[in-house]
Amino acid sequence: MEEKSRHAEKKEQGLVLLHTGDGKGKSTAAFGQALRALGHGLRVCIVQFIKSSQNTGEAKAFASFKDTVEFHVRGSGFTWKTKDKEEAVKAARDAFAFARDKVLSDKYDMVVLDELTYLITYGMVPENDVLDLIQKRPPRLHLVITGRNASEGLVAAADLVSEVRLVKHPFEKGGKARMGIEF
Repeated sequence: MEEKSRHAEKKEQGLVLLHTGDGKGKSTAAFGQALRALGHGLRVCIVQFIKSSQNTGEAKAFASFKDTVEFHVRGSGFTWKTKDKEEAVKAARDAFAFARDKVLSDKYDMVVLDELTYLITYGMVPENDVLDLIQKRPPRLHLVITGRNASEGLVAAADLVSEVRLVKHPFEKGGKARMGIEF
């Protein structure tokens, strides 16, 4: 019975979910969505565009689901701190090509493109390339996108848009990134 309902789910139109805004929790929301999908036996692929470490809590946690989730860190670090802009652009374009292949493979029920909006914001990948990917994705695929400053086109293309607003953050008082909270 469960297998039958999974096949029925595959025939439904997939959604594009966008988590944007200046507050903390966009990636966390996307990972929660992925966890919910895994709970229903859906296959998930996660591609992180900015982070450059596999040593985050989410990477460690998703490693325990290796039969149903792929987790890929394809970034070169935080691009606004990079000294070699050309290398960062090349890494971003390579990462986007990798993610495009994953999305179009039709092997997954959900693909999370974590921090994708930065590639558009920084002019590393044209917005039209991202919108084209959304249009060409397999019809049943749920696509979850995160990052600040989502472009107008991306907002228009999404089925669900959540804005995470910063109200208060420990960084304002000199707090540092904490294991289990920021990474």
